[in-house]
Amino acid sequence: MFVLVVDTATPAVTAAVANLSGHGEMLSAQVTVDGRAHGELLAPLIRDALFEARADPSSLAAIVAGVGPGPFTGLRVGLVTAAAMGHALGIPTYGVCSLDAFAYGVWGPLLVATDARRKELYWARYEDGVRVDGPSVDSPADVPVSAGRTAGEGAQRVLGRPVDVLYPPPLGLVMLAADRIRAKAPSEPLTPLYLRRPDAVPPGQRKMALQ
Repeated sequence: MFVLVVDTATPAVTAAVANLSGHGEMLSAQVTVDGRAHGELLAPLIRDALFEARADPSSLAAIVAGVGPGPFTGLRVGLVTAAAMGHALGIPTYGVCSLDAFAYGVWGPLLVATDARRKELYWARYEDGVRVDGPSVDSPADVPVSAGRTAGEGAQRVLGRPVDVLYPPPLGLVMLAADRIRAKAPSEPLTPLYLRRPDAVPPGQRKMALQ
C-alpha cells in the first residue's frame, strides 16, 4: 500500500513514499530546504521519491499532505499539488497538522516551533505525542517555553533551544493518517492552517470625485 507524502509548510520542501502494508515504513524521502522555491521544487521531488521507492503514480493508494500552519504561498503549493494529484488519480487525500508530525512517537513534554515570518512563530505543545495547546502564531516572547524537548527550526533559530528535528518528518505525517488510510476513510478536503488573515483586504468604498 504505497502512500505519497508531501509537506511545504516550512522551508523544507518534502516528498516521500511510504508503504503501509505492514507496520509502516518509509521507502524514500526527498527534502530540499529552500523557502522561496516550493513551486519549482515539489514536482521534481515527487518524481524522484516515486523513482527511489520503485513506485509510480498508478500504484498509490492515498496522498497525505501537511496542512500547516505555514506561510500562505509555500503551504498552498503542497496542498494544491496533493489535491490535484488525488483528483487525477482517483485516490483519497488526507491532511495532517504539520506540527503534529514532530510529536509522533515522542514521549514527555514537547514544544514545536516553526518560522511564521514577520518576527513570529507557529507553535504547539504536546504531552506524550498528543497536542495539548495550539497550534497558534505569536511573537517569540509569547511562546510558552518550558522544560522539556523542543523541535522545529523556529525553536532552534529564534528561541535558541536545542532541537533533534528541524522540519516535519514524513514518517510522522503518514503514520498520523495511517488508521484513516487503512480503513479507507473518505477523502478529506485539504484545508490549510494559515492562522492569520491574508495581507490583502477588500478596497474601501470609493469616494465621489465631486464631493
